[in-house]
Amino acid sequence: MLKTMGFPSRYMQGPGALEQAGQLLGELGFSRPALLCDDTVHKVALPGLLQSLDAAGHDSGVIRFPGEINLETVSDCNHRIGQHRPDVVLGLGGGKTVDAAKAAAANLGIPVVIAPTVASNDAPTSRLIVINDTSSKPARIDFLTLNPMAVLVDTRIIVAAPPRFFAAGIGDAISKSLEARQCAASGGVNFFGTPPSATAVMLADQCYQIILRHATGAFDSVCRQDITAEVEDLVEATVLLSGLGFENGGLSLAHALIRGITSIPATSRNLHGEMVAFGALVQTVVEGRSQQEIDQLLTVLVHVGLPTTFADLGYEGVISEADLDRMIAPTLAHTYAANMRPALTRDALRSGLLKTNELGTAFGLGQPA
Repeated sequence: MLKTMGFPSRYMQGPGALEQAGQLLGELGFSRPALLCDDTVHKVALPGLLQSLDAAGHDSGVIRFPGEINLETVSDCNHRIGQHRPDVVLGLGGGKTVDAAKAAAANLGIPVVIAPTVASNDAPTSRLIVINDTSSKPARIDFLTLNPMAVLVDTRIIVAAPPRFFAAGIGDAISKSLEARQCAASGGVNFFGTPPSATAVMLADQCYQIILRHATGAFDSVCRQDITAEVEDLVEATVLLSGLGFENGGLSLAHALIRGITSIPATSRNLHGEMVAFGALVQTVVEGRSQQEIDQLLTVLVHVGLPTTFADLGYEGVISEADLDRMIAPTLAHTYAANMRPALTRDALRSGLLKTNELGTAFGLGQPA
């Protein structure tokens, strides 16, 4: 049985990583990078990056990303980036900027280098390109032929971002072991269309263990904008291991539930990682894991401010049966939901959602679950 994995060619992380961009691009054989960045990071991260590229003699072009990724903005970015005639696209910013940079590279048939400015999701290392509709909901997923040529993670920039983004990255990453294991157990496939390898599951497991050990301390450090060993470990887990884990290990209920959460207006305004965090807790409950495992997960989620109840997601009052059904139906219809053993049923998901809300409420009040 064939099994396939994919990785970035180079991964560099640490304080001042962006200052190495010029030398790195030269080593990789590039000389005409087109930089795509949004207004949020234009003043914070771009000057140092341009200085590094200029010092290395690169002919760089800078293109502003408008902030939302949909078919119209992708087409516009593709056109403006193409005018520079680059040999590589460098995406500097958050998840939407990263995806737009990938889309431009795919359109031009050239490599992409990613420099994330927040550790809020696992997009930087993967081939996936998520393009939204005009209401900012995912409309389609495209793919690069190969993973990004390089990923530069400057932790000096990461810790300067609002802590909510760091917490969201923890939420997105904390599900990967659960999902890769369910994908493997149920006969599901990863994003290369093959069963997860033992290595993929191992990477996802390592990601989970690092989060359980270091997430609370690292989050506290980020709130003080301190770069510590725990912060570096957490960034490696949430950017590198999480990305390798999901793409090579596959996804399951935790990510399928995003469809359900976003189907209800009151709960649809959360960050991706915040929704995945709640989904991971629901998956843990549906799997019937021990109370000790559930409490370990709850401890991390509550400490970093990730949702563990419907109220945390923005739902006011007791959830109605109609809204519960509205959350369940699209979740079960998602292909990821099939990656569960035993097979996920409506009753099991309904029970898991309600029990998760009860457990999260009790834990938040300091009561026995």
